[in-house]
Amino acid sequence: MDDVDWSGLFHAAGPAGDTPRHLAALLGEDARASVDGYAHLWSTTLRREGKAWPATAPTAMLVAELLDNPLLGLDDPSLPDAMLAYLYVVGVAADLGGQATEIRARVQNHTPELRAWTAAYVAADADSRARMWQDDTGLGELVLDQAALACFDVVPELLRRTLPHLASERTRRRTCAAAAVGALARHPAAAAQRAELLKQLTSMAVAADSSHDLATMVIAIGHLGGDTRPWLADPHTGVRACAALAPDLAGNDTAEHLLMELERSPQAFSRSFGDMAPPLQLQSQSLPDLLAGRCAR
Repeated sequence: MDDVDWSGLFHAAGPAGDTPRHLAALLGEDARASVDGYAHLWSTTLRREGKAWPATAPTAMLVAELLDNPLLGLDDPSLPDAMLAYLYVVGVAADLGGQATEIRARVQNHTPELRAWTAAYVAADADSRARMWQDDTGLGELVLDQAALACFDVVPELLRRTLPHLASERTRRRTCAAAAVGALARHPAAAAQRAELLKQLTSMAVAADSSHDLATMVIAIGHLGGDTRPWLADPHTGVRACAALAPDLAGNDTAEHLLMELERSPQAFSRSFGDMAPPLQLQSQSLPDLLAGRCAR
């Protein structure tokens, strides 16, 4: 935590100097502080729809370190699962595709102005910060592009820290790790690993003992360009729909028919998982957004 100048970063509530304290509380015995830290992580260090603030990338690096800390989850074994879910969301925010080079060039061309804008922002009061988003310089939006680029740059390390959890003894942890890997391994630096990762995820999907876990893994396989066609005929409605979401199945008649059914009756999809929440990927992105993203790829 000491390696980052948190005073020069900001999140949804303003200057990010409070973030290290909140994250450290996740390892402590103070239950109230831990709850506050968890809320801070999800509601403050991420923008709406899971996009990045300047504090997001260093926060994600700390979350990856928390995963390896034996104090995390001593009283709540679900905490490491939530950290993997957070890394999934960061992976989505960092999925810049071919835009990374263009964003990097624009950021580098305006580095002094971005530094000055950020310094003024963290020093301003709440009202002044609100007004700064309305100026006509466009620097605020470029600062947010810079934040997404920072997430893009740390993805290879986040992926390295996430991979061991695919072999966790805990089923839920393996499933959350699979979702995170499905997002993080889309990074260009992971291209050489992708084929082997798809084999591993496919093996995990075949061995999954619940439709919820299987659906989550099938979405991850689709995100990495894997073949989800075997699950288009799965007896479970939710699994079939998640298989159809794979971008590479655009134009596949069976997949298109399933997605048309999904658009007509999203409630049937939700009900198919019973009392469980939908697959992790559908908890941070709405179904319409996922459908739109599939069509855009």
